[in-house]
Amino acid sequence: MNLSEVAAAVHGRVVDAGGHTDVVVFGDAFVDSRQVVPGGLFVAINGERVDGHAYAAAAVGSGAAAVLAERPVGVPSVIVDDTVAALALLAGHVLAQLPSVRVVGITGSQGKTSAKDILAQLLERLGETVATHGSFNNEIGAPLTALRVRRSTAFLVAEMGARGRGHIRELAEMVRPSIGVVLNVGLAHVGEFGSRDAIAVAKRELVEILPADGLAVLNADDERVLNMRDHTAAPVTTFGVDPGADLRIGSLRVDEEGRPHFVLGAGSESAQVNLPLVGAHQAHNAAAAAAVALHLGLSFDDLVDGLRGLTLRSRWRMEVSRTPHGVTVINDAYNANPDSMRAALTTLAELGGRGGPGRTVAILGEMRELGDRSTAEHEAVGRLAEAVGVALLVVVGEEARAILREVGAAKVPDPSQQDQPAQPDRRMDTVWVPDADAAIDAVRGALRPGDVVLVKASRAAGLERVAAALTAADDDQESTREADA
Repeated sequence: MNLSEVAAAVHGRVVDAGGHTDVVVFGDAFVDSRQVVPGGLFVAINGERVDGHAYAAAAVGSGAAAVLAERPVGVPSVIVDDTVAALALLAGHVLAQLPSVRVVGITGSQGKTSAKDILAQLLERLGETVATHGSFNNEIGAPLTALRVRRSTAFLVAEMGARGRGHIRELAEMVRPSIGVVLNVGLAHVGEFGSRDAIAVAKRELVEILPADGLAVLNADDERVLNMRDHTAAPVTTFGVDPGADLRIGSLRVDEEGRPHFVLGAGSESAQVNLPLVGAHQAHNAAAAAAVALHLGLSFDDLVDGLRGLTLRSRWRMEVSRTPHGVTVINDAYNANPDSMRAALTTLAELGGRGGPGRTVAILGEMRELGDRSTAEHEAVGRLAEAVGVALLVVVGEEARAILREVGAAKVPDPSQQDQPAQPDRRMDTVWVPDADAAIDAVRGALRPGDVVLVKASRAAGLERVAAALTAADDDQESTREADA
């Protein structure tokens, strides 16, 4: 699009273009001036800590075609009142010019990113697919994803998050999905919504906007999700372990690597699926993605082949590495809520409960946005860690201290004693540390060959640094990445 076309789409005006409104934007839109897209549109967002306008000239100097801005910045720009609102208008305009693109929206309290990554890999077998990078699923990330489509794009997979009523509806009205997937209704962001029922109402906005010739894909094992079938004009397909589900998960088990094995059934067809992902919960994400892929034309045989060949796409989500010294590290530090914490701790117990010489170690930080439920939910995490047999629990940060409130406390094991025979005592050793650096210092010398370590917290805790430190060998050797979620 040239600048005059961009301006018309967002109700803006062209400035500082030297009269050349035919300057063409041919690259993606982007908001980080450190990651310039040649020929792209730099969107200057005035955030709480950084004002993108200060970097606009540098972005154009590094190859961007122009800027979407709220004030003149001395380089070719389209000026609008609100760049975030204008970004949404531009995305909607572009998609309206490409009606052949099939848009799939995915939401849920947890699992959105994994399900999105699975679905994108399946749909790539049918045609060019654009999908959300990582968890870029808000009012900025969704339009940036949509603006990556081309005339050759067949499918757009848009992950949709929400922190309040109306958020998903706004995203859906912008990208207009014909297929909507609701994975589950959990407690993520319950502090902002107030209750699980309120979260369900917010997630339901995705299926409410679907057209009558679309498709709603719903979790048959989650009553709140299943009840959404009464709030959509679209046909409904279900997935789950429920025998009445359209995509059925049967004989689910987890192997010694934590990878789910199950029988996937669809109509009269069924097949054994061995997912190269970590955690039993991934079976539901795979079944949800399978429902969409089959609807869009993927054969059952190709579907099964695709599920067996999945690869890592989004980091820090049940990402398993093994250090040269024989320690297994599960990096799930991207985010955390009560439901995903339970899934991660269960997976830790499964990986560490195979009769080997090592222990299970959980390094846990705060779960944010839980409101009045925060203390109770953190306490529940501590009880669960004890119940599943975690040997060493390291709690990081003042906000997470409640995890220890209802469990016993002891010092971190003395590293000088690590060569002594393990004792049969099943008591969980616990320790609190103030930050990620202290966590690294506390556990690095205490880990033994065969130990399995989970690192998990909300993103703001920054515990990915702990996982990185643990997987970096003292001799400067690299860890080997084994699997992801």
